[in-house]
Amino acid sequence: MVVFSPSAIQHVKDLFEEDPGAHGKKLRLYVEGGGCAGFQYGFKFDDAGSDDAISAQDGFEVIIDPMSSMYLAGVQVDYSEDLNSAGFQFLNPNASGGCGCGKSFAV
Repeated sequence: MVVFSPSAIQHVKDLFEEDPGAHGKKLRLYVEGGGCAGFQYGFKFDDAGSDDAISAQDGFEVIIDPMSSMYLAGVQVDYSEDLNSAGFQFLNPNASGGCGCGKSFAV
């Protein structure tokens, strides 16, 4: 369903190690209303609900709620750092547009 690049996988693993509250949790990837294009992506450490989809990545599991899954099917997640910025980027085949920040999209 969702594919993380090697750099995104490593950064998520680093976040798990840095946050003591993340122990035993999964990475929730979700979509919510907001952002300059209508929808925005979000991450948090969480427990899986009974209706969540769970996918294994290299060293952690990603959980996605049913509403978000229809917007996230086929998404590729990358992480990059340069002198000006650092962050996750989303390549979403379901998006009809987005904004310059790369954190929000339209369908």
